[in-house]
Amino acid sequence: MATPTIEYTFREIGLQSAALPPVVFEAFSLPASNQRILGPPHSSDTVSPLALRASYHGATVPNLDGAISTVKSLQKNNTLTRKLAEHGTLLFRDLPIHNAEDFSKFSHAFGFRPHEDTGIIIDRPLIAPNVAPADEAPKEVLIYSHSESPETPHAPKYIFLYSHRAPEISGETPISSSIELFQRVKDEIPDFIATVASKGILNCVIYKVAAQYPGGSTLFEQAFSKEIVEGDDAATRKAKVEAQIRRYNRDDHTTCEWTDDDDTLIVTYHLPIVRVHPVTKQPALFTWLAAYYKSYLAPGIPDLRRRNATQQLYGDGAPIPEEYLKKLADITDEIRVLHKWQRGDVLVYDNVVAQHGRQPREGEQSDRVVLASLWDGVAPASSKEVREIGQRQSRQLQVNCRWGLRKLQWRPRLLVHASPHG
Repeated sequence: MATPTIEYTFREIGLQSAALPPVVFEAFSLPASNQRILGPPHSSDTVSPLALRASYHGATVPNLDGAISTVKSLQKNNTLTRKLAEHGTLLFRDLPIHNAEDFSKFSHAFGFRPHEDTGIIIDRPLIAPNVAPADEAPKEVLIYSHSESPETPHAPKYIFLYSHRAPEISGETPISSSIELFQRVKDEIPDFIATVASKGILNCVIYKVAAQYPGGSTLFEQAFSKEIVEGDDAATRKAKVEAQIRRYNRDDHTTCEWTDDDDTLIVTYHLPIVRVHPVTKQPALFTWLAAYYKSYLAPGIPDLRRRNATQQLYGDGAPIPEEYLKKLADITDEIRVLHKWQRGDVLVYDNVVAQHGRQPREGEQSDRVVLASLWDGVAPASSKEVREIGQRQSRQLQVNCRWGLRKLQWRPRLLVHASPHG
């Protein structure tokens, strides 16, 4: 029996360049396990992901510069940004991307503003300009469907994921609609939506000086490292962390407490989880509550350190009933697909519209290598701010590559200096 696929009538987008071989992106269908038609309130023929194959029309060698030129041309009218708002996720296939540097160039072509991770609870060492490993968690760990960084006030608008090495079995990346999730939850557990819409959520995040679990971040080196430099004493490091927490001007909605002789910092953010997309004006559930249940609370979770890294409450401090969290996960299971990676694939998510994650897998840890690039949208930053971001990332990249050469030999060799054949 033939594998069922989703047919989509959108065929081709692209602009030809006189200076480079013409490149267009042609829509194609994926197996139904990898692509689905989204439910209400999306339009009835909206597929996710929208799968686009790069076509080079006569060029003997696929040309990354040509693909980048086409992306830049399309983005002059925000064509791809609008497609992201509509479909939530774009899949780019058959791009001549072979390593972290190629991926960095492609993601920069969209013209978005680089995102700076602040307050993250996972380790993301920079390995190319605005590129880091998507996750460092052990392969057995489930990273359930979630919006990116909903636990902090500073979340990226766009997520780029690139498959440098694709596993043969499992290790898929989920794709689901936060907008469809909102509609389903509103219909099936309206009391929950009414409560979170009026009260918001308290995200209680626990940071440790040392990593709490494999793949987790450290307090000073990763979570709040922006201004910390070698030689800072303990009091200075603490003051710089607190300054990072205050930078979003949310003092009335944020509290922090140092405990365990300053080995632990507990930060509680009061945040909305109902977000309205600025383009489509549709409400979305911007959250990781289902992931909180599946990855931290569901029976059988073996790693208690992960359970203790965060806590989720209603905005007034009341606990969220577990049956609501389970229902969120059940609905997410029904509306998601699992993207089966091919080497070189690039997935681009609109972070308000779509959720992502990672399925556990067998085999070796190195069988799956996915890189991430996070962005803050098209609003122009000042030239000074862009320069400062670039300088900070350059310093971090130099430190991480030196650290990688010393401690993780595979990382710079495999990702930064990989040959076209991996």
